[in-house]
Amino acid sequence: MTPDPLNRLVAQLAKLPGIGEKTAQRLAFHILRAPSEYATDLSQAIREVKEKVHLCTRCFSLTDTELCGFCRDGRRDDRVLCVVETFADLMALERTREFKGRYHVLHGVLSPLEGVGPDQLRIRELLERLSDSKVEEIILATNPDVEGEATSLYLMRLLKPLGLRVSRIAQGLPMGGDLEYADQATLAKALSARREL
Repeated sequence: MTPDPLNRLVAQLAKLPGIGEKTAQRLAFHILRAPSEYATDLSQAIREVKEKVHLCTRCFSLTDTELCGFCRDGRRDDRVLCVVETFADLMALERTREFKGRYHVLHGVLSPLEGVGPDQLRIRELLERLSDSKVEEIILATNPDVEGEATSLYLMRLLKPLGLRVSRIAQGLPMGGDLEYADQATLAKALSARREL
């Protein structure tokens, strides 16, 4: 009973990750009620992101120029390189305002069950980048899951022979977490990664 254009909009919105049909309907009704300029601006923003945003030629972050803002920033430390799975992970680290080095985005993790091997990730580009750089330390900041751990282990085996310091982000209990609710693996990691006060 609803108009076909509205049904098509709901169907397209429901394809977005984390958006169910009810949320898609709410978004569609919001767009429908909004001024025409809002819909025009939204469609233009979607078109522009598809046309103009691409991968940085150095770190494979997202950019609309040849090099991203992180690679162009002369204040960043060239001696430290943080390897992340995705652009979202890079942004999460940036929000801490603690890391001042450079980044390298893999665009995934090793997952043999899903057919993702080293050739599907930006590992070759990482090794090429290291051959003519000032990097002294590489921080592996992959997620603490099976695929993230496998990817970190694989990278560590490739990078250690190059004479670089290779470190892994700490894992353990989150701030404000309760010991009684933590799983065994998290508690084990927290214990093994303890530090002296």
